[in-house]
Formats: sequence, structure tokens, C-alpha cells
Amino acid sequence: MNDDQLLRYSRQIMLPYVDVKGQEKLLDARVLIIGMGGLGSPVAMYLAAAGVGHLVLCDFDEVDLSNLQRQIIHSDPQRIGINKAQSAYQTLHQLNPDIQITTITQRLEKDTLAEQVKLADVVVDATDNFDSRFLINEVCVHQQTPLVSGAAIRMEGQIIVFANQGQGPCYRCLYKDDADDTATTCSENGILAPVVGIIGSMQATEVLKIITGIGTPLYASLLLLDAWTMDWRKMKLPADPQCPVCSGL
Repeated sequence: MNDDQLLRYSRQIMLPYVDVKGQEKLLDARVLIIGMGGLGSPVAMYLAAAGVGHLVLCDFDEVDLSNLQRQIIHSDPQRIGINKAQSAYQTLHQLNPDIQITTITQRLEKDTLAEQVKLADVVVDATDNFDSRFLINEVCVHQQTPLVSGAAIRMEGQIIVFANQGQGPCYRCLYKDDADDTATTCSENGILAPVVGIIGSMQATEVLKIITGIGTPLYASLLLLDAWTMDWRKMKLPADPQCPVCSGL
């Protein structure tokens, strides 16, 4: 690290369990963030600020006026109509011009997703539909890449981390084929803006823990937020022996 980097990241480096070695791990890391909406916004901004060296931003959607209430990475109304990954790039480049940022503006099919997951140290699922989540999970399981999954709707949120090292559960152990997307989308149910900020910030924290090796990541632990009462519940998720994705590994 150069002198400017030592100063920029000094408050993290001061933490004895991070230190210079931990910061160097962050600078050397590559993180794939899929979905640059309400969750992906705080994830990307905090990872960029923390000094993750290479962020890969994936989103095929465009910024809409209704996004600005919660998708804080696209706060400029002039971004309306711009691809979300490209809009996020503009914000992150201003936030930390020293990191590398790659944008992917088309939907990732299975083969292209596998190529990106293989290159990543950690994958963040910040999408809002089960088809995408199931595909991301399947590829991460087979590539043995850690996956940080989050979701938020109304005044509720959840986060869970999957190690994907040949044991433990995966996302399909939590949700089955008959999961209903209409019950989990902001466009159908609404969302209180800070709730995605809470969950997205926690996803970013888990990514930093995984990369640096500090703390205890939420491996196989489902953390549920009820923001109405600000109550938290934590449940251990067992592996499903009949899971179509991970049971045969």
C-alpha cells in the first residue's frame, strides 16, 4: 500500500484484527455484486469505501424515478434511464477512484455467470426474484464460492451466508421451487427505504469478514429483521438431504 492508502483506510487498519494484512486482502479481492438496486447500493458503496480492490457490478435494468426513494447509489435524477450498473459506476468512481470497477449490463445466463463466479472471491446476491437467486445459488455451490444473500420487503429483511465448501446448506435448502415472487417484490408490496440500507450494510459487513477472515460470518445462520418492532431473530439452517442442488456434493 502507498501512503495515501494507509491514510484512507487508517481507521480499518487500526483494528488489530484487520491491520495492514487484512487491508491488503481487501485490496487484492474481487467481489461480484448481482443487482444494483436497494440492497446492491449500500453493499457496493461500503465495499468501495472499505477498499475492496475490484468490484464487478451486474444489472441489466435501467434507473427509474421510483428507484430513487431507496436505491441511494442512483440518487441523481439525471441518472433516470441509464443502466443501473453504469450509474453505480459513476457514484463509486467518485467515492473511491483507486479501485477497479467492472460493469456487466446484460443478464448473466448460466455459463457467463459461472465465468464471473469463478473469478470472484465472494458473490453478493442483491436480486429481487427467485429465478435469479436459484441460479446464482446453483452456480456458487458448484464453483464453491461463498455467497452472501439478502432480501428486504415492507418492513422486513433477512440475511444469510453460504460457505459453499462442500458441506452445509445452500439457498435451495431454504426456499423451494414453488416460492412466490409476487410476495417478495417491492413493486408489489412496497418497502421502507432504510430497511434495504440495514440489510445491504450487513451484507457488506459479511463480505469484509469473509475476505479478511475476521469474526464469525453468518454461515448457515438466517438472521431475520422485523423493523416494525426492531426485533431480530437468528435461526440455524440445516442442510436438506433432498436438496436438488447441494445434497449430492
